[in-house]
Amino acid sequence: MKLTYLSGLLACCLFGAAGVQAAPQDLGKFHSDSQQGCKTCHVSPNKIDDSEAHENQQCRSCHGDYSDLKNPALEIDPHGSHLGDIACTSCHKGHEAPKFYCNECHSFEHKPMPFADVKAKPAWDKEWDQQKIQQAIAAGPKQSTDVVVIGAGSAGYNAAISAKQAGAKVVLLEKAPFSGGNSMLAAGGYNAVGTKQQAAHKVDDQVAWYVEDTMKGGRYANDPKLVQILAQQSADGIKWLESLGANMDDLKRSGGARVDRTHRPSGGLSVGPHIIDVLRKAADKNQVETRLNSRAVKLVVNDEQQILGVVIHGKHSGYYMLGAKSVVLATGGYGMNKEMIAYYRPTFKGMTSSNNITATGDGIEMAKSIGASMTDIDWIQAHPTIGKDSRILISETVRGVGAIMVNKDGKRFINELTTRDRASDAILKQPEQFAWLVFDNQLYKKAKMVRGYDHLKMLKKADNVAELAKLTGMQPKALEQTVSSYNHSFKVGKDSEFNRENMPLDLTQAPFYAVKVAPGIHHTMGGVAIDEKAEVLNLQSWPIKGLYAAGEVTGGVHGYNRLGGNAVADTVIFGRIAGKNAADNALTK
Repeated sequence: MKLTYLSGLLACCLFGAAGVQAAPQDLGKFHSDSQQGCKTCHVSPNKIDDSEAHENQQCRSCHGDYSDLKNPALEIDPHGSHLGDIACTSCHKGHEAPKFYCNECHSFEHKPMPFADVKAKPAWDKEWDQQKIQQAIAAGPKQSTDVVVIGAGSAGYNAAISAKQAGAKVVLLEKAPFSGGNSMLAAGGYNAVGTKQQAAHKVDDQVAWYVEDTMKGGRYANDPKLVQILAQQSADGIKWLESLGANMDDLKRSGGARVDRTHRPSGGLSVGPHIIDVLRKAADKNQVETRLNSRAVKLVVNDEQQILGVVIHGKHSGYYMLGAKSVVLATGGYGMNKEMIAYYRPTFKGMTSSNNITATGDGIEMAKSIGASMTDIDWIQAHPTIGKDSRILISETVRGVGAIMVNKDGKRFINELTTRDRASDAILKQPEQFAWLVFDNQLYKKAKMVRGYDHLKMLKKADNVAELAKLTGMQPKALEQTVSSYNHSFKVGKDSEFNRENMPLDLTQAPFYAVKVAPGIHHTMGGVAIDEKAEVLNLQSWPIKGLYAAGEVTGGVHGYNRLGGNAVADTVIFGRIAGKNAADNALTK
């Protein structure tokens, strides 16, 4: 049944081959024509859990896992993406038009999926119904647990697993149809000091240097107590991830760091998808209850401002209150909320964003509504290298392992490893406000993510530097001179033009590549104010009893500018702190 059906409906119809139904018929109706009727997919049509776990298992029982469905013949294989083995219902809808989820970030021109002629329905969580929220609070908790973690990205997963291992009963909420959040898009790495990886590469580093680099990068607006924790616990965070099954053996340098301290998976894999895959498996192993399609919309507190629980809007269950002794906010930033961007940073209004569509500031709004204090809320980081004609972030790793950055004429204009804010400002001062990253085949072979950009047709490619200049509109002689000067600097070990200290590769091996980039919204440094225990502070700077936060929803760790590699470390370190303390609070009540 599995192979027959796969070769029939999915393999032939997935992207519009012969066999798509002539008359409109949704996926549910197609399957209910069998003897089992609706029970082909459902336990009962009226009993669907928000995660649609049974429905997704039914898909797999017939069609197989993603490993069975991957098709090398497809140029863009949706079952082989960086999102991992996600819920089938993320794209395939039972009673409405299917949704190619990849296009939330990409712009793939794919052929129609089966049942694409069915009418689409409005998003189930498009608006928050305030009347139903109040009704849910008035009705009291429908269920109760010890700890609720809101947001299933890296911070949320680390908090949930830590709380569970500390003995608490945990519910992890995620508003999207699959987990990962913004962490799924992290491409660079994790900054840590004092690791076995640094020792193996004979890298001399110190906690004090990590702190100094982070404070300097943040223009000394960071909370030094939080930065000290970030540095001191960074190596333990690497060990923790490795204990869960992660590989963090590759080592490089990111902008603003004085030494190589950015850890990432060996083989050039992007750090985010790898870590999320590991955390998903660890959460399952630790039996963390994860509810997808479950959007937290209201924090519930008593008259003393102590946490009582959270109101959830479930895709199928509607509005209900989940009682809890502790809540961890791990909802991420607001980089995809255009209204918040325009309000807090008017000069960034309308700027493109590299963020996941889930980064809408929900946690910030919920925390503000119960009197939480905000810190650095208006500081937003523009990443200097987002694809000029897409929302795809070109990882800092590309510059870190050897690419140079040139303007439209083919001339370098800044140290490629400067901080992100300075690099962004420098690009915006160039003619037409964009730049090119230029590299050769050595880097292409070394950094696996670059091959992904090539797969997405983002790269220009030529057999020599002059031809590359012609393809990109740069001046051939200018680019040739730029590359020649850089290669000389590499040979003598000193960049006399821009004082770049780390030059791991020259540009001598054809073919040569270029990718067009421009600044875009990447990270919101500000958010909910927390203390060293990851407790959320109120307007008087006192902890709100039972409320914790970690990751991009918080402020204070990064100051006015985040260094590349510090965000993943932030999610792991403070996620663990928040989860452990949330559990301790819940279990001592």
